[in-house]
Amino acid sequence: MWPLYAAGFTTAFGAHGIAASLGAHAEGAVTSLLVLGGLLALYDGAEVLLKPVFGTLADRIGARPVLLGGLIAFAAASAVYAVADSPGWLWAARLGQGAAASAFSPAASALVARLNPAAKHGRAFGSYGFYKSIGYTLGPLLGGVVVWAGGLRLLFLVLAVLGAAVAVWAALAVPVVPPLPRARQTVLDLARRLADPAFLVPTSALAAATAALSVGVGFLPVSGRVAGLGTVATGAAVSLLAACAAVVQPRAGRALDDGRLTTRSGITAGLLLTAAGLGCAMLPGLTGILTGAALIGAGTGLITPLGFAALASSTPQERLGQTMGAAELGRELGDAGGPLLVATVATLTTLAHGYAVLGIILALGPALTAVRRRPSRR
Repeated sequence: MWPLYAAGFTTAFGAHGIAASLGAHAEGAVTSLLVLGGLLALYDGAEVLLKPVFGTLADRIGARPVLLGGLIAFAAASAVYAVADSPGWLWAARLGQGAAASAFSPAASALVARLNPAAKHGRAFGSYGFYKSIGYTLGPLLGGVVVWAGGLRLLFLVLAVLGAAVAVWAALAVPVVPPLPRARQTVLDLARRLADPAFLVPTSALAAATAALSVGVGFLPVSGRVAGLGTVATGAAVSLLAACAAVVQPRAGRALDDGRLTTRSGITAGLLLTAAGLGCAMLPGLTGILTGAALIGAGTGLITPLGFAALASSTPQERLGQTMGAAELGRELGDAGGPLLVATVATLTTLAHGYAVLGIILALGPALTAVRRRPSRR
């Protein structure tokens, strides 16, 4: 399992480590905010388009080859800019990294499910999410240190070495998991399966959690600056959010496996906690920001392992790659849609109203579920 956790760390570290350094340390390549936005969107755009494709490929040929191929491609794409320092190659390297992550990320999730019995899916996905959260947390910090020491090309070189090392480790330690026989599936069959509540509910919860997480990371520092807080305080808020998410995930997974928590109750509690965190973020001052960060982190940390465990338990083994790829697509849409929604509302009104709108949307999920489950009085 450890190489799979390392793969999760690699994609998270690569995504946030470079994203946090592009604007300040790629002056020759980033000539405007539009160019910066394009470089940031390139990685996520590749993931949105390709994750379902590589997830389906993992079902067809096996998740292990897709995992290894994605890690090797990630190392090669990172080495491109480390060797050829030019704006054009930076675009190519970023696109290659996103495409490669689209391969090994859903393959790693599918292997986490295949290599663990259903009774331990909570623990497995909790640990996997923990190491991804560590990558998201350390990416900007360690990436900034590496860039300060040797520039952006050194960071790409570090990622190339990291990707290659994890690929070798996975080749040696991850067992061969052959693809399972699959019945022929039509487009209608796929649409019916993706519209099933067993897929739609946990995927929607994962998308909502990712949306709130992205909003917290992106906009809580803005609230801090508006309140007159310094960079240390705002940085502490983001770190607290990521730390709470990392700490809660393995504990939530263990509680699910031990029967102390159900998927429905855990996801409901996670959505309500996250909505409460967004409500606290509306309060002025450091207390509101830190409380909001802690609750958003805890809520999203509760949802993530339970959502993936629910998907793994409700999906036929031969379709795990396809399901994980589609679920990752939902998370990417939440990652982009949450900040876009809050920014749009904030532009028209205030940032506090943006938090409120997203918080209401998250709270509506448990409310609608409770209404559907109420018995008729007739």
